[in-house]
Amino acid sequence: MTKILLIDDDEKLAEPLRQYFSRFDMTLDNALHPADGLKRLRDEDFDLLILDVMLPQQDGFALCRRIRRNSDIPIVMLTARGDVMDRVVGLEIGADDYLPKPFEPRELVARVQNVLKRVTRPYRQKTVLRFGALEVDLGKQQVSLADRPLRLTTMEYQLLALLVRSPGKNFTRDDILSALKGVDADIYSRSVDILVSRLRQKLRPTEYIKTVWGSGYAFIGPGN
Repeated sequence: MTKILLIDDDEKLAEPLRQYFSRFDMTLDNALHPADGLKRLRDEDFDLLILDVMLPQQDGFALCRRIRRNSDIPIVMLTARGDVMDRVVGLEIGADDYLPKPFEPRELVARVQNVLKRVTRPYRQKTVLRFGALEVDLGKQQVSLADRPLRLTTMEYQLLALLVRSPGKNFTRDDILSALKGVDADIYSRSVDILVSRLRQKLRPTEYIKTVWGSGYAFIGPGN
C-alpha cells in the first residue's frame, strides 16, 4: 500500500484526506509542524510527501530545499496563494507538482498518482531499511545499530540483507545456501546455523532473527 506524509498545519485537513485516500489504496499520515515532519521522514519510509507552503516556523519552500539535500522523495506542494511565480519557485527547488488551495481531493489524488508513475525505479525500491535501533543501508552496504556502525563480515552482511528485504518470511537453510553460494562456494548447511549465531550476537540485545523450528529462519522487528 502506498504511504504518504502530509505536512500541513491545518488540523481539519488531514482526516478527510486520509479517508478519501484510503479509497485508492493509499494511507496518509500527517504532521502539523516542519520539525515533526522532518522527524517522520527520517524515521519512517514514505512513498510521497504532500507539503504546504504556508507553515509555522519554516515555510514550505525552505523545508523543500532542506529535504532535497538528502532525499529524492516525490513532493507535491500545496498553497493558498495562486501566484504563478510561487508555482515556478516550487518546481525549481525540487517539487514534482504544485496544487493551489482550495482543491478537490480527487484532483490531488490524480496528481499524486501521476507523480508516482513518473518516479524512477531506484527510488521506489527503498534502500534504507529501519527496524527500531537497526538501520540497513542496502545501497551503501552499511549497517548501524543504535546509531553506531556495525562491523559485519561479507557473509554476515549478505545474510542480513537477504532477511531484511523480506521481514517475516521464513527462509529455509536451502534458501540461504542458494543465496550465499556466490559469496562463499564452500558454505554448507551446518555453517548457516553458525553464521546466524554470529550475526545474532552482533545484533544484541534485540532479537531480530527468529528460529523457525525444523525449517529455517525469519527476520522480525523489535518487539515481535
